[in-house]
Amino acid sequence: MIEIWEIIVSGWRILLLVLILVSIVAIIVQRRDPIKTIAWIAVILLVPLVGLILFYLFGRSYRKKKVFFRKELSDFRQVEKHLLWQNKHLIHNLLQNDEQLISKIGVVKLLFNNSKAILTMHNKIEILQNGDETFPAIFKAIEQANHHIHIESYIIEDGKVAEQLKTLLIKKATEGVEVRIMYDDVGSWGLSKQFINDLQDAGVEIHAFLPVRFPRFAQRLNYRNHRKIIVVDGKVGFIGGLNIADRYWYGSPDIGIWRDTHLKIIGTAVQSLQLIFLTDWHFATDKLLSQEVYFPENKIKNRTIVQIIASGPDSDWSSIMQAYFYLISTAKKYVYMSTPYFIPNESILTAIKTIALSGVDVRIILPYKSDSMLTYYGSLSYLPELLEANVSVYTYQKGFTHSKVLIVDDIISSVGTANIDLRSFDQNFEVNALIYDKEITLKLKETYLEDLKHCDKVILEEYYNKPFTHHFAQGIARIFSPLL
Repeated sequence: MIEIWEIIVSGWRILLLVLILVSIVAIIVQRRDPIKTIAWIAVILLVPLVGLILFYLFGRSYRKKKVFFRKELSDFRQVEKHLLWQNKHLIHNLLQNDEQLISKIGVVKLLFNNSKAILTMHNKIEILQNGDETFPAIFKAIEQANHHIHIESYIIEDGKVAEQLKTLLIKKATEGVEVRIMYDDVGSWGLSKQFINDLQDAGVEIHAFLPVRFPRFAQRLNYRNHRKIIVVDGKVGFIGGLNIADRYWYGSPDIGIWRDTHLKIIGTAVQSLQLIFLTDWHFATDKLLSQEVYFPENKIKNRTIVQIIASGPDSDWSSIMQAYFYLISTAKKYVYMSTPYFIPNESILTAIKTIALSGVDVRIILPYKSDSMLTYYGSLSYLPELLEANVSVYTYQKGFTHSKVLIVDDIISSVGTANIDLRSFDQNFEVNALIYDKEITLKLKETYLEDLKHCDKVILEEYYNKPFTHHFAQGIARIFSPLL
C-alpha cells in the first residue's frame, strides 16, 4: 500500500513538473510584455498549484486568434471606406491650415494607421462631471429619441439608476423606438434576470458580450468589454468612465462619492461611436446593422476636432497605449493624468519618468481609497520611482476618483474608459475620445486643478516611513496585479 502511495506521489510530482515546464514555455513563446512574463513565471514557480490555475483562467493569450476572429470580419466596410476617404482629405487640409494641430499631427496619423481612428471636425462637446450631471443628460437624450437607442456598458447593476433607465427604455420601446443594450457578462454578473426579462418583454434587445460559460470559461473570462457607449439616433453620443450603477451617482458607503468624467458629443464623432457599437453588436449577436439610418448626416457647425479610439484584444496594435505613450513622450509643458488604477507597462512608465526628468510638469491623481485592494497596492508600488523622477503624485481624498483623463500642453486631452494599466492596454475592449481643442482642454484642466484641492500630495520620505507590512503588501500586489 505504501509503495502504491509513493508511486502516486511520484507520478503527481512528475506531472506537476511537466505542467510547470510546459506553462513556462508557453508564457515565453507568447512574447508578451516582459513584466507579465516574469510575473507569471514567478507565480508559477513560487506557488505552483495556484499559479497554474490562475494561468489557465487568466494567462493564456488569445489576442488576434479564434476567439475574436468573427469580430474582425464584422467591420462595416462601406461605411468605413467612406469615412476613411473623408479622413485622408481632412488630415491633409489640417496639416496646411491648423498650426496648433500640426504640433500633434503625429498622434493623428498614428491612430489613423494603427486603428483606423477617424478624425472628425464638426462636433459639440459637453463635459459631464460625476453622476449628478451625467445621468440626467443621458436620460434626457433617451427621452428625446425618435429612431434608436444603443447602450453598451461594462456594468449594469440593479438599483435606482438601472430601474430609472429600464422604465425609460420600456417607454421608448413601446413608442416604437429601437432599443439595444449590450453589457459585459462578468462586469454585470449580478444583474437580475427580472431586469432582463422586463426589457425583453417590452421589445428591447439585450445581450451579454462574451458570456462566460464552460467549457470556454478561461478564454472568455480574461477579455472583458470595458466600453461605455451610448448612441441616440446616431446624432448624440456619450462616452466616459461611468457605468450604470447607483454608486456612480450616489457614491458608496465605504469610499464616498464617485468622482468621474463623461462626455456628451453631438456631431460626426458619434458616427465613430456608432461604428464601434454596431461592430460589437454584430460580434455578440451575429446581427449586422449597417443601414444609412444609423449614420445620419451631421449638421453641427461647431469646430471641435475629435478622434474616437477603440482598442482591444482583437486589434493589431495597443492603440490607446500607443496614443498615451506618444502624447506623454512629446509633451513640452505639462502632462496631467487621473486614473483609478495605475499599473503601467515599461514603455509608459519610462515615458513618464523621462519626460518628468526633462523638466516637464507631470502630475498624477490616484485614489486615496479604492474599490480594488489588489490594484490599489499595486499602484502604490510605483510611487518611489515616480517621485524620484520628479513626478508629482496626489491622492484624492474626497471619495473615490474613477476619472480616466489625460491633459497635455493646453492642446489635447483624452477622456474615456481606459485606465493606465496593463489590463486596459492589452486585455479589455476600451474606447477613448481624443480631443484636439484648446477650449475643451482648458476646461478639463480647470477641473483637474480643482480636484487637486481635494488631494494630498505624496511625499517620498513619508512613503518610505510606512510600516514593513505596507511595503510587503505592495510587493505582492505588484506581482499579481498585472496578471488579473
